This record gives sequence, C-alpha cells and structure tokens, in this order.
Amino acid sequence: MYGSVFRMRPKSGMAQQLRDVMMSNDRRPKGMVAAYLLSEDASETVWGLAVFEDQQTYRDNASDPEQDAQYRRFRELLEADPEWHDGSIDALRTS
Repeated sequence: MYGSVFRMRPKSGMAQQLRDVMMSNDRRPKGMVAAYLLSEDASETVWGLAVFEDQQTYRDNASDPEQDAQYRRFRELLEADPEWHDGSIDALRTS
C-alpha cells in the first residue's frame, strides 16, 4: 500500500468548513483503500491520511483533474499549502 499523511492549517475560523468540504467529497478514486481526518484538540490543525492500493493508483489520483478540483476547493480555506508526507505503508492493522 501507498499513501500520504498531510497537515492542513485552516485560516482562522475555517476549521469546521474545511472538515465539511473534505467530508462532503463522495468521490471514490480507483485504488483508494481509506481516507481519514484527525482534528487536533489543541489547535485548528487538521491531519489527513489517504491510503491507496499502491503507488501507481496514488499517482493516478494525484494527476486526476477531479482530484485537482477538490484540492482547489479545500485549498481556499487554508493558510498555506498542506504539508505532504508520501510513502509506502508497511503495516496496516484493523479490528
């Protein structure tokens, strides 16, 4: 598996709107395994995790025009570009 952990810093007062925009996306890209959001208790910072079957399906999604349109919608709510950390997912455990 392959994916990205990304940190988003919403503009002041925009954290809930950011979460709403992210959660309203019902698009299911080919190869996507899971997507999660974590909202920090101590700040408005929001972390995302996107998990794909492999690096190729991750890259295909990243270059998809629909994904770019979704990115532009939530990017307007951020102070700066998200901080991306892409890489292989070596272990995944679910209950």
